[in-house]
Formats: sequence, C-alpha cells, structure tokens
Amino acid sequence: MLGRGIWSSVRQGLSRGLSRKVGAWASGEGRKVDIAGIYPPVTTPFTATAEVDYEKLEENLHKLGTLPFRGFVVQGSNGEFPFLTSSERLEVVSRVRQAMPKDKLLLAGSGCESTQATVEMTVSMAQVGADAAIVVTPCYYRGRMSSAALIHHYTKVADLSPIPVVLYSVPANTGLDLPVDAVVTLSQHPNIVGIKDSGGDVTKMGLLVHKTRRQDFQVLAGSAGFLLASYAVGDPALWDPGAEEDHGLVWLLRRPLPCPLAGAEPQG
Repeated sequence: MLGRGIWSSVRQGLSRGLSRKVGAWASGEGRKVDIAGIYPPVTTPFTATAEVDYEKLEENLHKLGTLPFRGFVVQGSNGEFPFLTSSERLEVVSRVRQAMPKDKLLLAGSGCESTQATVEMTVSMAQVGADAAIVVTPCYYRGRMSSAALIHHYTKVADLSPIPVVLYSVPANTGLDLPVDAVVTLSQHPNIVGIKDSGGDVTKMGLLVHKTRRQDFQVLAGSAGFLLASYAVGDPALWDPGAEEDHGLVWLLRRPLPCPLAGAEPQG
C-alpha cells in the first residue's frame, strides 16, 4: 500500500492536471503544447446494420462532458477505427468536436499504414477540429519497422502536420512496440509532444521519462491498469509539489464511468 504522504501528492497532481484550462497548454515561450490530464477513450457506437450511430455518439459526449476530464481521445483502439471508412473517421471527429465542450482537448487517431496516407489523414483531422493527432505505429510490415524506419515515418508526419503529434505504441494490437531509442530521437522534434504508451511496461515508461527529461515531451499511460504506477514514475511534481513542470501524465480510464453510456456493454 502507498503511504499517506504519497497518496496526498498523487491527489494534488491529479487535481492539478484536471483543473488546467486549454489556454494554459501553449505558454508562448517556445514550449510545446501541454497535454497533461485524463482523457477517456471515446468508443464508436454502431447501429444493428453496422452503421456509425452518430446520435448515440453525441449522447455519450454530452454525458462525458459533464465530468472534469481534460479532453477526449477519438479513433484510438476503443474507437475501432480499423472498421471505419476514411470519411467515417473524419465525420466521427467532426461530430465529437461539435458535441464536446469547447474547453476540452480533442486528440484524434490519424495513423494509417503508409506515411502519405497518415499525413493526409492527419491534415484532414486537423481540418475537422482535432487539437492533436495520435499516430499509431504502422505494423502490417512490422518485420521491416526498424527504429530508422519508424523515425523516418514519424518525422515526415510531424513535419507536415498542422497540429501536434502524439506517438502511439499499442503492441497488444499491432505486435510492434515503439523502441526507446526511436522515441528519444523523435522527442526532439518540435511538433512531437509525447507518446501514448499502452504496452504496460512501467519500467520502460520510467526510462522514457528519464531519457526525454530535457525535452518538452510527455509520456502518457494507456490504461487505468497501470495508471497510478506510471503517474508515480512520470510526474516529478508527485514527489515535489512545488515543482513547476509536469513531465509525465495520467491517461485513459477503462473502468465504468459514473454514468451509463449509450450503446455501451455492461462491464464488470
């Protein structure tokens, strides 16, 4: 069990992350966008005929918007983006942007298998209202996805993206874990603001935080299952409440929320 002092620091850090406003994300002093906070992954409801149920999607957003989240993640793994057409992906993001509170941050998954397709999808996501793009690792030819290949891919995307880019590593779905050396190199890019790491390796996450500590780069935990542990290794303010920077961040909730969501299956 964690001691009372550590729990107190955790609560302070969480409260600080939840209470920040959009206007504080860009300092105007050359720093990257601050994306610290908790973001629930927005699922994509479908009708009985496998069409996107936009009415239920908007209903869910209105319910989620009453809770003190920093923003929302759309088109992540829970958003089932591989089952959507390109136009559906963009329409979902557009509908979410219109339905969610204006002071929330919208992070949209724009990853595709090719660099060109990812660039085009990222630009389009920005046009329909995304504040930042979450770019999953291309994985169909994962045997060829060396650190050099991934660095090249993400660099080209970040160079041409009109919005900040968040790296996305989810090896359970892709079979590909974004290597530490690639992340460290990419953290130096001015338009890459962090990584959403859903691998669950807290030791690796701590190493990423350590190796990117001199960059404006944030490490995001991809599941509530390792949320607390990742927060502990990722936020220096956890140990020093007077610290001015939050280098790490807390991320996605995957347990039931205190309100029922339309089209959602009951969870135990």
